[in-house]
This record gives sequence, C-alpha cells and structure tokens, in this order.
Amino acid sequence: MTMLNKRVFEPDQLRYLQLLSQQYPTVQAASTEIIRLQSILNLPKGTEHFMSDIHGEYDAFLHILNSCSGEVKEKLKEIFGNSLSQRDRNDLATLIYYPKGKLELVADTEEDMEEWYRITIHRLVQVCRYVSIKHSRNYVREQTPAGYREILDELIHVRDEDGSKKYYFENLINTIISIGQAASVIQAICTTIKALTVDQLHIVGDIFDRGPRADIVMDSLMNCRGVDIQWGNHDILWMGAASGSRTLVATVLSNSIRYNNLDVIETGYGISLRPLSIFANEVYRDCDTSCFNIKMTNLDAKQYTEKDKLLSARMYKAITMILFKLEGQKVLRRPEYHMEDRALLHRINYENKTINIEGVDYPLLDCDFPTVDPENPYELTAEESHVIDQLTESFRHSEKLQKHTRFLYSKGSLYKVINGNLLLHSCVPMTEDGKLQTFTISGQELSGKAFMDYADKTARQAYYHKRGTPERVFGMDFLWWLWAGRNSPIFGRDRMATFERRFIDNEVAQAEPKNPYYTYYQDPEVCDMLLKEFGLAGPHCHIINGHVPVKAKKGESPIKGGGKLLVIDGGFSKAYQPTSGIAGYTLTFGSRYMRIVAHQPFAGKQHAVQSNADIDNESDIFERMETRLKVADTDEGKMLQARVTELKDLLDAYRSGAVTENHNE
Repeated sequence: MTMLNKRVFEPDQLRYLQLLSQQYPTVQAASTEIIRLQSILNLPKGTEHFMSDIHGEYDAFLHILNSCSGEVKEKLKEIFGNSLSQRDRNDLATLIYYPKGKLELVADTEEDMEEWYRITIHRLVQVCRYVSIKHSRNYVREQTPAGYREILDELIHVRDEDGSKKYYFENLINTIISIGQAASVIQAICTTIKALTVDQLHIVGDIFDRGPRADIVMDSLMNCRGVDIQWGNHDILWMGAASGSRTLVATVLSNSIRYNNLDVIETGYGISLRPLSIFANEVYRDCDTSCFNIKMTNLDAKQYTEKDKLLSARMYKAITMILFKLEGQKVLRRPEYHMEDRALLHRINYENKTINIEGVDYPLLDCDFPTVDPENPYELTAEESHVIDQLTESFRHSEKLQKHTRFLYSKGSLYKVINGNLLLHSCVPMTEDGKLQTFTISGQELSGKAFMDYADKTARQAYYHKRGTPERVFGMDFLWWLWAGRNSPIFGRDRMATFERRFIDNEVAQAEPKNPYYTYYQDPEVCDMLLKEFGLAGPHCHIINGHVPVKAKKGESPIKGGGKLLVIDGGFSKAYQPTSGIAGYTLTFGSRYMRIVAHQPFAGKQHAVQSNADIDNESDIFERMETRLKVADTDEGKMLQARVTELKDLLDAYRSGAVTENHNE
C-alpha cells in the first residue's frame, strides 16, 4: 500500500488558515474564490489616471476627470471610427462627460426624442461593453449606480449575434423609453462608462490655493472610487490649518486674500473673515498698504470698488504681519530646523528703513508696521492674538473642512509606490554633490525613503494626537516645516522669500533657489538611483512629479531623465498659465502604453455642453509595453496571487484534515 505524504503546517500558518476558514468554510467556497481570483489575474491591466497641481480650478479638473484625459474620445474613435462622423462622436463624448446638461439641451432641440433615446442607448451600450472588457462582471456591477445594476447588467451582457435575443434586447430598450426612464438610464450608463474607463486616479499634489473652489474638487474626489493623493505643499498647508496651527491658518488667509480667492474660505468652508476685516480696518486704517495690493483679473477689478480693494489690502497686510510673527516664533522654538535666517523682523532698521539679510542691507519698500514692537518683534498684540485665535477656531470647527482633511489623511501620503512608479509631489531632497540629503530631526539622521517615511508619520501627529500634547504641537510645527522648510521634500527650495517679495525690490533677495534634485533629475543614472532607493528597478519604472510648472511655451519638455521622470504640472491654475503657456499635463497608464497629454485652457462647462467644445490637447504615447499588461503584472495582482496561494494552502489543510470544513456556514 502506498502512503500519501500528509502535509505538515507550521503552528503560525495553521492558526492563519483556521482564521481564513471562517471566511471560506468549505472546499467548494475556497475553490470558487480561487477560480474568481485567477480569472481576474488574467484580465488586462486597468487604466491609471495621473493629475497634479489642480489648485482649485474645479471646472477644468472636472472636465478632464469626465473625459479621462481624452481616453473616452479614444474609445469612441476605436469603436465608431468607421461608422460615426467626428461630429457625432463629439456629441456622444459630451453626453458622456455631462449627461444631465446634454440631455436638457437635446430635449429642447430634438424633434423625435424616442428615436434619439433608442439610438443613443444602443451606442452607449456598445461603449459600455467595450470598456468593460478589462473588468469582471461583478466589478462592472459595483461601478454601476445603485438601482440600475440589473438593467445595465442585462443591456451590457445580452448578446444577439445569432438574433435569438434581439427581440428581448430591443423590448428592454422600448420599455425603458415608454415608462419615461430613458434619461435616467442614459445618465447611469454614462456614469458607468467613466468609472470603467479609469481604474485608479492618482492626484500628485496641490489640490488647494490659487483657483476658486478647491472644496468642489475635494467633493468630487470623495465621490471617486479608487483615488489616492500624494500631498503637495498647498495640501499640507490646509491640513495644518485644519489641525489648528495658527501659523498655517495665517498662511492660508494671506495666500487666499492675495489671490482674491475667498470664495473657498467663506462659501466653501463657511469661515467668516469678519474678525480680520474689523481688526484691519481699525489698526491699519492709516497705514501704507501699497505693497499689499491683491491680484485681480480684469473682471474682478471692474466688480470691486476702491473701498473694497483698500479693505482687502488692509486685511492682507494685517494677516501677513501676524504670519511673520508666528513664523519667527516657530523658527526660534525649533532651532533644529536651521531656519534662523527666516526670522526677519528683528533685523529691521526703522531709522534707515532697511533690513540686513546675510550681511547685506536692503532698502525696505514699507516699514509702517503699527503692531510690531522693535524690542519684541515676534510677540502678537492682544488684538492680533484674539483675531488669529478666532480664525483658527473657525477652521477647526468647519465641518466640511474637517471632513475633507480626514479624507486627505486617509487617502493621502507623502509618496506612493505603485505599479513600478514612484509618485511624489516635489522631490527627494539631494545635496550639491548629487547624494541624498540627510536631515537631523529629533536626534535622528535620515535621508531618502527613511526620511520620507518619518515625515509621513510625523505629519499625521498634527491631526490625530490629542490637542495640547507635545506630539501634536511637534506635528503642527513639522507641517509648517514641510510647507516652508529649507529643502523640504514637498517644498524643494532653500527658502520661502515671502517677506522679501513683499518689501524688497531686489531679485537676488527675492530668489528661492531650488534643491539640486531639479538639476540632477535630468540624469537617467540619478533617476535610477532614486528609484532603487524606493525599491524600484527596470525599464518601465518612473518618478512622477508635479509642483514645478513646465514652461512648455519655452520648449521645455515634461519628460526628464531620458524618460525616467515625468513632471505633470503644466499650469492648471490660471495664475501659472502665462508662465507655462498651457493649462496642465496629465498622464494615463493603460495595459499597452503610457500617454502624456498637454491641455489648453478650458472655456467652461456651459460652452462645452452647448458646443461640444472639448479641451484642446496634444497627446504623446511616449512608452509602449512589449506585451499587453495583465492584472497579474500589477501590485494588486501580486496581492491577489498571494491570496490564491493562501487559499490553495487552505485546500491542502482541508484535504489533509489539518483544518475541518464547516458546512453549516
């Protein structure tokens, strides 16, 4: 008689398999899951969509999100390139982007709505079938709006090649139309198409500031499935303000007033600026505010009276002086940041109206500072302290801002490694000689990945530790360092020259030297070294950055380091577009290629719906895969394969008697 070898399991492995058996209590249950996972592993890799530096430009962001950076139009061309005109494809694309608005417009102009509904549903079902081929049937159902899953499942998966189910399919569509549900079903199909076109959305930093409504961008992201965020310096700024950092609250307000971007503060987050306006009007009424004129568009300038502009300038100066004091306090409290040169108020010579910076005396454009005591320049007056405390409490108690901040923490990180790509907003700090820069903080000397991990962990202390604890205070100070600190990995400059830009008319003084990273990232060998630091190697690995707008109009390319590094900040923000010459870059990574897209400014949703006007763009497939990538080739695939291995171990445990089946489950 031949004896079968009975498999022996280690105690820890057996305990795990016993826990796993609670989820898969029988051989059949485990076998079914193995079959399901193996089928997913053999599907084509889903499309990843990369966006960066949105800066509150919600209109352009939503359009690019809806169009999946042109992927929707590419799919329509592949499906209907030989059967529909360009005009009809554009019409269908706009419907997919903005189904509600387009349906309302069609209802006002179309003579035979029933025929239009029938043709349109047929076309949308074709598109939905096409984009669903990368996904399991269960996944497609999950991406379909609740209430329409059964209907869309039937429409997508009924096949009528032999005509046997053609009557069933047509009757289903006729019924939808006859009971007045066509518009709702069309909207549901459009939502599903967009969800299936892109699997994962990566936001490589800077959702906030500059543009009008970052809160609308955040609301949209919270409704997306499969989204992650790599914090940018402007995101960290708002996270710190929401955590209760008075310094970062002052910074947020100074930036927002400067760019006349208060809708997000007052309308978006319900934060009243009345305490600041009253204080500024009283204390700065007779002050020189010529250095604090706010930036306005031509339209804004026509809408505001001179009295409004003067009030804004007073508020801007008042909060900025509070900011300089609070920053000085932080610099003095944290000598380990080595930012003593950024405490500037005590360097002012009021008699000569100059300031000494690094041994050079610079004339000041303004030194009319009624709240600054030259003997104790960093101490807030009682009124200033009261104002900033009120404003900070308003940030802390804004329910919507707190909800958005929790989302940033839960879906965000300082960097992300995924599918061969290293995603980070700004840089991996380097030294002049091309080595990883070492930081000494809390007695630790850290560089590269180890420092980034430390920074990520410490950034979370500011929000999650109990108020008033040393850990929380240190975390909030560290958020400020991430925002403005020398060679911070999300700031990437030697200094933030806010004071110099306000008060000194000298380009040398105003300079903010970039970290050497921005020179070395042109070198493929340096990019390989950085990728290796984060555990990546191979021909299809990349670093993906935002933060520094690519000056496309001067011929600068977003592709650096021989294709190893990509910069996808091309100027979403209108404030940056005169410099960049375009309105942003985005990136898509599918199963066959990586494609970078350069976008032109967006004319607005209304114009898009009425005229089928898409964002003009130029796309470049800069890297093709040797073979079509499958889910098995992705990081998710590795986890699924590990699960398959565990389930196979469970099958062995059942069959050997090491774990007992439970057929009562």
